[in-house]
Amino acid sequence: MKTLVITGGTDGIGRHLANTHVRQGDHVVVIGRDGAKAKDMADGPGRLEFVRADLSLLAETRAVVKDLLARFAAVDALVLCARNYRSARTVTAEGFEENFALFYLSRFLVSHGLRPALEAASAPVIVNVAGPGGDLSLVRWDDLQLEHGYQGGPALGQGGKLNDLLGVSFAAQHADGATRYVLVHPGVTATGFAGAYDQETLAHINHMKQHGRPVEDSAEPILRLIAQPPAEPLSAFVEGERISVRTTGFDPAAAARLDRLTRNLLS
Repeated sequence: MKTLVITGGTDGIGRHLANTHVRQGDHVVVIGRDGAKAKDMADGPGRLEFVRADLSLLAETRAVVKDLLARFAAVDALVLCARNYRSARTVTAEGFEENFALFYLSRFLVSHGLRPALEAASAPVIVNVAGPGGDLSLVRWDDLQLEHGYQGGPALGQGGKLNDLLGVSFAAQHADGATRYVLVHPGVTATGFAGAYDQETLAHINHMKQHGRPVEDSAEPILRLIAQPPAEPLSAFVEGERISVRTTGFDPAAAARLDRLTRNLLS
């Protein structure tokens, strides 16, 4: 029996992964904001556990990590799916731009925070579902929280790139460890697309809901990665196909720069 932790696991791809592993007999911890969404998830020989937390709040993210470390000696897989689109810039109660906090900072904290439990597993893997690829021009280094000229689409684009760099720095810092860091772009998928949209964006989202790939198809490559993690400390996949992490978009110097900025911000 494996133990999995899935953020954003009550919707879309995360939900399908959770249901599949419960049916396989695994213990799956789903972290989300709305417990009602977890009530009709799969029964099976495994166990589904819902943990309520708003991962856009650093205090709640840290509390969840502390709780999981206290309760689980080993975690086989961490799957990071939580994100929330905002057409208008929103600031959390802690003073962070919400997309930056949820899509990037929470993934940084959970990735590094759960590493001790991951390292205790036999073949541990972190799967960061964010959308690897693109170049570093997506990052506004002088305005990471997008105080000026915020737009929802570019905010998600920057968040994806920050997660690429998170994977690079994590793998570099822990290259001698057992945990494999995998960056995944599942392709446009017909999910719930959680968020708050303006009318123009909503029309586009509705089109993607109708014409995106079925959740089951997008989740299948991720299930394979969890079952058999890649040998390399860092890897990236787009729609199931491996892409190189040796390009300028995965620049180690940029990753180290972001890691320093993030740690200073969190301190």
